[in-house]
Amino acid sequence: MTAIEDFLTDCDLRMHKSIDATRTEFNSVRTGRASAALLDRITIDYYGTPTPLNNMATISAPEARLLSIQPYDASQIKAIEKAIQESDLGLTPSNDGKLIRLPIPQLTEERRKELVKLVRKYGEEGKVAIRNVRRDVMKHLEELVRNGEVGDDEELRGEKQVQKLTDEHTTAIDDLIKHKEAEIMEV
Repeated sequence: MTAIEDFLTDCDLRMHKSIDATRTEFNSVRTGRASAALLDRITIDYYGTPTPLNNMATISAPEARLLSIQPYDASQIKAIEKAIQESDLGLTPSNDGKLIRLPIPQLTEERRKELVKLVRKYGEEGKVAIRNVRRDVMKHLEELVRNGEVGDDEELRGEKQVQKLTDEHTTAIDDLIKHKEAEIMEV
């Protein structure tokens, strides 16, 4: 395998990771339905260590508009409630001493538009990450030419392939954005 092929393989892998990261961000954006993924970004200060909520509790969606959180350590209920209230989710938890219930209210038109803006922001961050990978690989290709390891023609072919990968991956993010926007705007 040539050095250019190595860079292209690495480029494709890193761009896929950017898409996966964007998809994960999208999962944490609230739609009208209850989903445990909503709470993926919530971390709680557990005895001085920031700990993800899903490592501290069982999260389930017993109904379409309700999440239930069962902490492994009941003494952490207040800390979990506080973390949820301070998050950007706009949800109000209630507890009965053992279980936290998180009702998911119907989204208002205004809130839907805010969420669409948030999704577009996350999508743009994903595209920026992909373009950064492209810039990185292009720089490495130029170094190969400078060091005399490959010729100009090979570099040009490699750059075209990198651009093709970049276009494919940004299109994939655009598709994710469209899908998530439709999900949010669905009443």
